[in-house]
Amino acid sequence: MISKQNTLPFIHDNFLLETKEAQQLYHNFAAPLPIIDYHNHLPPKAIAENKIFSNITELWLSGDHYKWRALRTLGVEEKYITGTATDKEKFIVFSESVPYMIRNPLYHWTHLELSRYFGIEELLSRKNAIHIYEKSTAMIKTGEFSTQSLLQKMKVEVLCTTEDPTDNLENHKTLNQSDFNTKVSTAFRPDKSLFINREDYNSYIEKLSLAANIKIDNYTDLCDAMQNRIDYFHRNGCRLADHGLEYMPFQQTTNREIKRIFEKKRKGAQLSKIETERFQTELLLFLGKAYHKLGWIQQFHLGAMRNNNTRMFNKLGSDSGWDSIGSYSIAYGLSRYLDTLDTEDQLTKTILYNLNPADNEIMATMIGNFNDGSTKGKIQWGSGWWFLDQLDGMKDQINILSNMGLISCFIGMLTDSRSFLSFPRHEYFRRLVCNLFGNDIKKGILPQDMKLIGGIIQDICYNNAKCYFNY
Repeated sequence: MISKQNTLPFIHDNFLLETKEAQQLYHNFAAPLPIIDYHNHLPPKAIAENKIFSNITELWLSGDHYKWRALRTLGVEEKYITGTATDKEKFIVFSESVPYMIRNPLYHWTHLELSRYFGIEELLSRKNAIHIYEKSTAMIKTGEFSTQSLLQKMKVEVLCTTEDPTDNLENHKTLNQSDFNTKVSTAFRPDKSLFINREDYNSYIEKLSLAANIKIDNYTDLCDAMQNRIDYFHRNGCRLADHGLEYMPFQQTTNREIKRIFEKKRKGAQLSKIETERFQTELLLFLGKAYHKLGWIQQFHLGAMRNNNTRMFNKLGSDSGWDSIGSYSIAYGLSRYLDTLDTEDQLTKTILYNLNPADNEIMATMIGNFNDGSTKGKIQWGSGWWFLDQLDGMKDQINILSNMGLISCFIGMLTDSRSFLSFPRHEYFRRLVCNLFGNDIKKGILPQDMKLIGGIIQDICYNNAKCYFNY
C-alpha cells in the first residue's frame, strides 16, 4: 500500500457524519448494503470483455468531462486534457490541479476514489503525482482492477447502461450468458428518433431502418420500427427507457398532420418549432404506451442546455464538457403528457429528473399528481442529477421531497457516470442521507428509534430500488 504521509484528515470513518446518531445510521444500516446503479453510461463492451486498463489516466481521467471542465477553468491546455500529451503527463497536470478544486465535489470524489479503490490516503498534488501514478498503474494492470473486479469490489449488485435503439446488445447478451455476478441491464434511449429538427435526422432514420429491417417511408413505418426495437430490447432483458430532453413538449395534433410533418422532413425540408413539438409529442405518447404495455419504467432527464460552445463542439464532439443548466418551462408539458397517458390508464412507472434547481418544487409536487395508489412510489423524482449531484444539490432534493412528498418511498442514488471509479458516489450520498436524519434525531425532530429510521435509510439506499425495478 502507498505510504500514508499527508494522510487525509477528512476522509475518515465518520466523514460527513456530524453526530453519533448519523454515525450509527451509516455504519449499522447504510454502509453494508450492495449498490443498485439504475442509470449510468458505462461501456458494456468493456464490462463484457472484462477490460484491464493500461494506467490510471485511461481508467480515471479519460471521458470524465467533470474533470475536463475544471482543468479548463484552471487554464490547462487542451493538450493535457483530451489532446496529445502522454497519459503520465495528463495525470501529473491533473494532480497539480486538484488542490485548486477545493470545495468543488471533485475534490471529495477524487480522494474518496483514491482511498476506496487504491488504499491511497494522501492528498493528491504535484509532489506525489509521479509516485501515485506509478503505484496505481501497477495495481491497475492486475486482474483485481479489471472492469468486473472493480464492480464487484464496490458490491454493485445491478447496473443499467444506456443504449440507442439501433444497438444490437451483443455485449449484454454476452454478459447475460456469463457467470459474472453483477446483473448488467440496459435502458432504451430513443432520443435520436425524437430530434426531428436535427440536420442528421434522416441519416439516423436510415440506420434505424437497417436495425429494425423495416423500410421507413412514413410515420407509421417509424412507429413500427420503434416497436420492433422495443420488442428486441425487451427480449434481451430491458425493462427501462430513458429520454434526455430540454423540456417536455406537448402539442397534440391529428394523425394526418403527423404523417405530413414526417414526410416533409424525409424530403429534406426544414420544420417549424410547432411542427417539431407536435411530432415529438405524438412519438413520446406512442413510446409511453408501448412501455406501459410491456411493464417498463420510463425516465425523463429534463433541463440540460447542451453543446453551447460551437467551436469546441466541432472540435471534440458531444459529451466533452460544453453543457450547462438550461432555463425551460417544464410544468405544463410534463403535466399534460403524464395526464394524457394516465387518462387512458397507460401511464407506466416514471422517474423525473431536473437539471435546473428552480424546478425542484415543480418536480416534487408533480409526482404527487399521478401517484395513484397502484404501487409504492409509482412516479419518482430522481436524485440530484449532473450539476446537482453534489452535497447542496442532493440535500435540497432530499429536503424538498421530504416536505412535499414522501422521502420513505424514494429510490435513491445513481452515478450517471462513464467512469468505473465513480461508485463511491453512492457512499457519498448515503453518508449525506444519514447525516440529515441523524441531525434531525439529535434535534428532537425525529424519534430516537434507530430501528425505524435505520429501516427507512435502508429503503432509500437499496430496498426501494430493488422493489421498484423488480430486481
